[in-house]
Amino acid sequence: MVRILSFIILFFSSTAFSQTLLVLGDSLSAGYQMPANKSWPALLPEILAQQSQPTTIINASISGDTSGNGLARLPQLLAQHQPDIVLIELGANDGLRGFHPKILRNNVSQMITLIKEMGSQPLLMQIEIPPNYGKRYNELFRNTYPTLSQSLKVPLLPFFLIDIIVQPKLMMKDGLHPTVEAQPLIAQFMAQQLKPYLNKESL
Repeated sequence: MVRILSFIILFFSSTAFSQTLLVLGDSLSAGYQMPANKSWPALLPEILAQQSQPTTIINASISGDTSGNGLARLPQLLAQHQPDIVLIELGANDGLRGFHPKILRNNVSQMITLIKEMGSQPLLMQIEIPPNYGKRYNELFRNTYPTLSQSLKVPLLPFFLIDIIVQPKLMMKDGLHPTVEAQPLIAQFMAQQLKPYLNKESL
């Protein structure tokens, strides 16, 4: 698969009071092996608008990115877009490559600090990896997210594939990536998860 080098999708609400959400993720959010406009971040603005939560979505996700890659790109993204909210959806590639969870923890911690210093609201997504990496590694990896959430007082969102991965028809043959058909379901799930953190008034 040709690596998605970079893409940013902007969806602007008709209202001038639209808030901005930056999605900093990997292939799970980048629209792996599908047109970018079919990915869940591309579908999210319409759903949020229907909830009276008009939101500009900046999808800064890149397939293959690790937490280290995300950390390296984050300062420029923050300066350029000045988002109100940043969703960190990273770590899967750290786990798949067997990086020590301390690396993940340090990188995500720095990202959260940078986001807060910018005056934005960080949101962290729980990430899960296949069980074949061993019980000890999986537990260390999984626990990194709630530990960071609690210690840095950052909301932790549930893994958006939790109900998708158990449905083979919604997963690609690699067993790692959701299909095009799964994207609307993920977008609906994310709209509900994000609802408490988005402004409800457009006045």
